Amino acid sequence: MLAGTPLGRISDASDGLRQALSDADVIAAEDTRRLHRLAGDLGVTLSAPIISYYESVEQSRIPALLDRMRGGQTVVLVTDAGMPSVSDPGYRLVAAAAAAGLLVTSVPGPSAAITALALSGLPSDRFCFEGFLPRKSGERARALAMLAGESRTMVFFESVHRLAEALAAMAAAFGADRPAALCRELTKTYEEVRRGTLAELVQMAEAGVRGEVTLVVAGATEQLEAVTDEVLAAAVTELVAGGRSRRDAVDAVAARFAVARRVVYSAATRR
Repeated sequence: MLAGTPLGRISDASDGLRQALSDADVIAAEDTRRLHRLAGDLGVTLSAPIISYYESVEQSRIPALLDRMRGGQTVVLVTDAGMPSVSDPGYRLVAAAAAAGLLVTSVPGPSAAITALALSGLPSDRFCFEGFLPRKSGERARALAMLAGESRTMVFFESVHRLAEALAAMAAAFGADRPAALCRELTKTYEEVRRGTLAELVQMAEAGVRGEVTLVVAGATEQLEAVTDEVLAAAVTELVAGGRSRRDAVDAVAARFAVARRVVYSAATRR
């Protein structure tokens, strides 16, 4: 059973979560200390065995948990906050249990991705969740280049330590004037939603941001139409001057303006 936990406000916890923690035969927790604090806040007495279940041990814990489930026990999985398996441990266990023909259910709970989307003020009728971007700059640039033409609103998670760098990379790939929202500490005491262009959010991030962050970025619009070779070449030159390789710059510009890579390469090398 996947059990969603509050992002911040303990009052967001459901009666179903309390019941699940009370009735569990075993609890797998991303952070056992946080689980104990949560149980204390909820007034729940934990009687089930508790095992740690975080990313680096996730795969090794699955066989024993499946054995317990085959024996008729209820395994409850909780992560630090929000729904398990959404950029958190859980997906591998769900997949393994489903493959074994075992019942998988959930106690629905808060999700930072959906909460941020709703608060962003950006179109929410169609969206995609992209989770965490790659840490390495080259891989991140390629990932963003592939998303530059995405018309749906995009939701990302990001560490505050990489936030300014990630936003700058988004501005380079999507355009500095692309609307976005920086949502931090959702449902917590210092909740804040900063809305603006990617360029404006870069400045905010460089000034310092704390807490848990979710980014919501508007999708590409119909305005990305035919552009001149001069515009394409200038965009490549700007990215290269900023430290990007020519290959990455060409990829990013091609995705940004929704034109073939060969067209951008030709424009860039003709100058």
